[in-house]
Amino acid sequence: MTTDQDILGRADVNDLEAIIAIANTDVTEVIHTVEDNADAIFTWDYEKGARPALNKLYEKAKTSQWNGETDLDWSIEVDPERIISDLQGSNAAGPFQWVVEHPDSPLKNFGDKEWTELGIESINWRLSQFMHGEQGALICTAKIVETVPWIDAKYYASTQVMDEARHVEVFAKYLQEKCTGYYPVNAHLKMLLDDIVSDSRWDMTYLGMQIMVEGLALAAFGFMHQITDEPLLKKLLRYVMSDEARHVAFGVLSLKEYYAELSDAEMRERQEFTFEAAVRMRDRFLQQEVWERMGVDGRKMVKILLETPPEEQIFQQMLFSKIVPNCKKLGLLDASDAWLRRRFEEIGVIQFEDWADTGEEYLEFDAVSQDRAAASA
Repeated sequence: MTTDQDILGRADVNDLEAIIAIANTDVTEVIHTVEDNADAIFTWDYEKGARPALNKLYEKAKTSQWNGETDLDWSIEVDPERIISDLQGSNAAGPFQWVVEHPDSPLKNFGDKEWTELGIESINWRLSQFMHGEQGALICTAKIVETVPWIDAKYYASTQVMDEARHVEVFAKYLQEKCTGYYPVNAHLKMLLDDIVSDSRWDMTYLGMQIMVEGLALAAFGFMHQITDEPLLKKLLRYVMSDEARHVAFGVLSLKEYYAELSDAEMRERQEFTFEAAVRMRDRFLQQEVWERMGVDGRKMVKILLETPPEEQIFQQMLFSKIVPNCKKLGLLDASDAWLRRRFEEIGVIQFEDWADTGEEYLEFDAVSQDRAAASA
């Protein structure tokens, strides 16, 4: 039987020392190379629409393109402190209230100035990691065009390459012009992206990027969109979500067909990969880089965050609200004697299994068509 040591490189999901040990060794690195072990696949079957659901998605993608330079109003002045006020509400500690109450908390003496600074650093860090993840999606979707064997999937994936380039562009511009710049890629996210890119199997690229990374991003963007009133960020997130919903649907529609034909052993490999990705993404949100920049004891903060009760981790749990139902639709939860179901129970996210999956839900997110229809009216 495969162990956590085999999957994660550590025997305990919450091994503090192992988590802390994963860190960027060169934050000034500009170029990062990952070996891509996949074969490029040509298909001579050009029958468009052989997979109607993918063809429908492709047609929707063609009419839902937007321009980050002209469809967003970059003249809007952005006050980072206002964004933090929206996110934290009346409680200056915001999502860190439980941490403040912990007897060993490094944050217990924070005043309004420190909470505002932490909020600004946290939002910059969060948007930075989304930007890096979008570049990962850019590379992975280009790989899907190269490796997937179906023409309908190649057609759709080509539209997503353009989407992802646009997402990297607008996040980079927002961070550089409206915030205080961006953070380097988080080491846990970097490790996950490396694993996704280097895997030779085309469906693992789908699973790691379309279902896991993009699914988490869709949930996170939705959460942030709901609670921020900053108009530029709000519209940026709304438009990116419109694209992301299609991207996750692409993964669900493609993998559902393929996974129905896999053996139990092959499904177990996909379950283990999904669990590893889930843990890497959870570790990423421990935001070690922020604590370092704030001059806070990072080891102590990570230890406290790992001990935080599930009911106090609303944001972190909500990030899985798109991932878990999509995994269920793909048959991943209950294959191999429900191995993944038990693991999702352990990390406290199984409660989302019956939420809406993204196979058709993407139509509800079509912000670009909605705005164009409203403008025409």
